[in-house]
Amino acid sequence: MRLATLQFEKEFILYDAGILWDATATSQIVSTDPLAVSPTPAWFNEDFWQARGSVVGQAPGRGTSLFVDASSIVGDQQWVLRQYHRGGLVAKVNASRYLWLGLERTRAFRELRLTALLKEKGLPVAQPVAALVHHLGATYEAALITRRLEGARALADLLDRADDALLVRVGETIRRFHRAGLDHVDLNARNLLITPDGQVWMIDLDRCRLRRPGRWQQANLHRLARSLKKFSPQDTARHWQALLQGYHKL
Repeated sequence: MRLATLQFEKEFILYDAGILWDATATSQIVSTDPLAVSPTPAWFNEDFWQARGSVVGQAPGRGTSLFVDASSIVGDQQWVLRQYHRGGLVAKVNASRYLWLGLERTRAFRELRLTALLKEKGLPVAQPVAALVHHLGATYEAALITRRLEGARALADLLDRADDALLVRVGETIRRFHRAGLDHVDLNARNLLITPDGQVWMIDLDRCRLRRPGRWQQANLHRLARSLKKFSPQDTARHWQALLQGYHKL
């Protein structure tokens, strides 16, 4: 995976040049055609996709993540477009702006680079496509595009009929990420997706980071345990026992 950066005045795009551009081309070529393979800020605007009838769905979460048909840009693919939105009380006065501390410290650039690194390590994360940062003086806004996992469903939506084998695979997958050093600060049953082939995927790596082993691993698990209790309180004990079996299996 080869990441490259483009600049459009106050907007910056970090993208996977291997997917979106011929490897022999320079990363600084800017196209004025929004349907060209070189990414443009238009891709991160919902209106761009709505105008083309390319919005095919959405996912729940803080701020809506859109599923868009990107076949007119790069083959037979669907993408997930996610805007970065704040949560909690601060969101009432500042929904989407963050303090500017430099381009490489923006949430979008950090998440895309982390996702790309984990992907190269062979871990089950969504294919990163591009990240946008719009610099606005002392603040910035951001958005991220990843490739959609076709047919994937959140673990939260499957718990009522999940068997032990699935929960064991979930535990095994979390352990793989922990061995790689990933501290997922929001590990919950909605950030674990299951594709039709039964594979477990981890998504939403915003604010996550790589760390040495420590108490954060247990904190991740405790957060997930609370999530399981929320979505399937009647089967929490069975689910948790099977998940821990997989977590300690490897």
